[in-house]
Amino acid sequence: MDKVIFVGAGSMAEAIIAGIVNKSVMRAKDIYVMNKSDEDRLIYMQNTYGVSIVSAERNELSDAGLFILATKPKDIHQAMADIVNHMNDDAAALSVIAGVSIATIESGLGARPIARSMPNTSATIGKSATGVSMNQSVNNNMNKKIISLLSSIGIVKEVVEDELHLVTALSGSGPAYVYYLVEALEEAAISKGLCADTARELIIQTLEGAASMLKKTGEEPSILRKNVTSPGGTTEAGLRALEKNSFKQTISHCINDAEARSRELGIMTDPKIT
Repeated sequence: MDKVIFVGAGSMAEAIIAGIVNKSVMRAKDIYVMNKSDEDRLIYMQNTYGVSIVSAERNELSDAGLFILATKPKDIHQAMADIVNHMNDDAAALSVIAGVSIATIESGLGARPIARSMPNTSATIGKSATGVSMNQSVNNNMNKKIISLLSSIGIVKEVVEDELHLVTALSGSGPAYVYYLVEALEEAAISKGLCADTARELIIQTLEGAASMLKKTGEEPSILRKNVTSPGGTTEAGLRALEKNSFKQTISHCINDAEARSRELGIMTDPKIT
């Protein structure tokens, strides 16, 4: 892929850069990063990944083929204003910002190929679960480039744009839910006297094993659950406690609230509304 510029240098930008550099999908010298206010962060990215620092003020953006928008939602309008006059007419934009619509990006960057995606921070190790949607200006060649770039950090699913709010709630925020589950399991195990290191190793292996079973067997999770649930056994007792405490309803509320927040962020950044 041609020169790529990351607009924003936060955790998501770093996760994607780490993924594509570590898997040698792109040369580090073809990756550039700009950030409005944190020079130390840019220097860290340069020293860690070998990428280059770039700025609109020095007019170093005009030969880039793809801009990856990775700012906070509240900063997107200023970021677009900073770069729009320096982008060539054929340059595409790929957003990884939660909630910000393609229409909002078009309003700031004009008529050009634009894709909106939601990776997660597992991109750092090439294990992201990413949803992406593209406008009609994205031709087959650019579509393949964007899919290829996102595939370098994990799996990619093309969805209609409105579904990206749910993708954000499900897989974009999903790793945090898993880490929270691990915290809860560890705390419960340690409170019962298990060594913290032992608990951590057992939990990680349990999660890896369960995920591999789902992936490799292709079985429904309900079938796999029933296969390890003996009548009157320990698993049944544990599951009964989860049901008693409305585990599924809690997960449903989690996804609903996260999706709603993604939609709120979209409204907050829509220039027609704000």
